[in-house]
Amino acid sequence: MTLIETTTRRADTDAPLIAPLIERWSPRAYDPAAELSEQDARTLLEAARWAPSANNLQPWRFILARRGDPAFTTIHDALMGFNQAWADSAAALVVNVAEVADDAGTPRPWAKYDLGQAVAHMTVQAQHDGLHTHQMGGFDGARLAEAFGLRDGLEIVSITAVGKVGDASALPEPLREREVAPRSRKPIDELLITAA
Repeated sequence: MTLIETTTRRADTDAPLIAPLIERWSPRAYDPAAELSEQDARTLLEAARWAPSANNLQPWRFILARRGDPAFTTIHDALMGFNQAWADSAAALVVNVAEVADDAGTPRPWAKYDLGQAVAHMTVQAQHDGLHTHQMGGFDGARLAEAFGLRDGLEIVSITAVGKVGDASALPEPLREREVAPRSRKPIDELLITAA
């Protein structure tokens, strides 16, 4: 039995939400034996594909690499800090790329917002399918852009780990504590801006 199984991870919401949103959380402990099937990968990308975007430009691109692939190692090696300590157990790593300018150099000002929606769709679909995701911002984007030959106008925004939850006790101590700590969010009143 893992520490995660004995600790509730469900969100304590103030309003009713659908199950994938209540149950979604970002683990760092992944099952190092679990794999992401081709069908599961296609389903996640399909969920991202159907996200809304400004003028339906769909300015998102993804680099999906499964554990064991050379591309996975390339992505993992570009992670920074604690991310490298746990992300190697994920079944896959997804580099989330925004097309911030088209081939002609015309800016796409909403590209990062649209990419965020696509990643959110992917995340909710993963949760629905019994997978978990963890978004990461600590990485060397220039190193990844060079490794994957990204053209100007493509910007790496984040990396998503995908997989099945593993044993939290396998994590180093500081990460283990964070893995099982109670979940919290700011109250809605603190997030809502109202006119004076």
